[in-house]
Amino acid sequence: MSPTIPTCTTTTSAYRAPRWLRNPHVQTLLGSSPIRVLRGARELRKLGAVHAEHLVDAGGDIRLHGVHSTLPGRPPRGLALLLHGWEGSAESGYMRLTCARLLERGFDVFRLNFRDHGDTHHLNEDLFHSNRLEEVLQAALTISRRWSSQPSLPMVLAGYSLGGNFALRVALHAPRVGLCLARVAAVCPALDPEHTTTAMEQGLPAYERYFMRKWTRSLRRKQALFPEQHAIAEEQLRSHRLRELTAWLVARHTDFADVDAYFDGYRISKDRMSWLQVPADILTSADDPVIPIDDFHDWQLPADATVEIAAHGGHCAFLHDASLRGYAEDWVAQRLSTALEPASVQTSIQNLGNAPGEPG
Repeated sequence: MSPTIPTCTTTTSAYRAPRWLRNPHVQTLLGSSPIRVLRGARELRKLGAVHAEHLVDAGGDIRLHGVHSTLPGRPPRGLALLLHGWEGSAESGYMRLTCARLLERGFDVFRLNFRDHGDTHHLNEDLFHSNRLEEVLQAALTISRRWSSQPSLPMVLAGYSLGGNFALRVALHAPRVGLCLARVAAVCPALDPEHTTTAMEQGLPAYERYFMRKWTRSLRRKQALFPEQHAIAEEQLRSHRLRELTAWLVARHTDFADVDAYFDGYRISKDRMSWLQVPADILTSADDPVIPIDDFHDWQLPADATVEIAAHGGHCAFLHDASLRGYAEDWVAQRLSTALEPASVQTSIQNLGNAPGEPG
């Protein structure tokens, strides 16, 4: 049974899109532009950031890959773990730009690649799917023990889109595995995968085509690396429908009975997050073309969670101008920086010691 809790705070975002950026499809397209990838790389170079790639123990012989970033010559004030969206990577534009903003505020940053994202398909035999929460939890715990082992170095977490979904689930289950998080932030998190899939099926065809193209390319790469394990029929790879390919994945590579059960496994809408103990901030847009805003209206969260809704912004974009500066990366850095205040650190430590029963 979920606890009786006050409704979380919902606010109107301070973000205001310029008139020419009020089309959600323009926002979304430009938000994932290669220009933002290059801009992120340029800003990290300008800061003098030093990056090191690492393989992370995620339990059960599972290895995940990520990038640790720091500014030489200054001790970090905290550690931020960043999670990308589906078919993104640690080197996506929004990941690099958010990393730069967090480094400026005193954090060291670890950008984690999910299984089969980035150049990591060879690391694990089994396929990625959205219910692989335990390996992300264990990876976060490994990262915490290596880079944030002191109470004076609080660990925070943020994610975009599916990464936002994972970030909130990691925060929900953190007490169960002994992971101490001071704060979590999520940008356009996917709350209900059934609704998201329907939105892509009924919306602009370009979105479904985009994800299908990237996903089938990933599956072909996995098949080439592990041909005996992943004998994927060509007709499946040629499918143009996200739901059909998801049904194949569920039947062949998960223990779920069907797509509905699989979707329910990582759904976080309604009261699924009511046990959350980590202070949380969520940013979304009313015009997000793939994450329906209605999912946020009856979302039950604890009183120390906030949901900020912008009128415009598309999916994870929130662009300011033609230079493709983004509000979201500044927002993540600002919200997570509140965890550097001593009271926030103490609250996170107390929460760890006062964990309730395992969340449902």
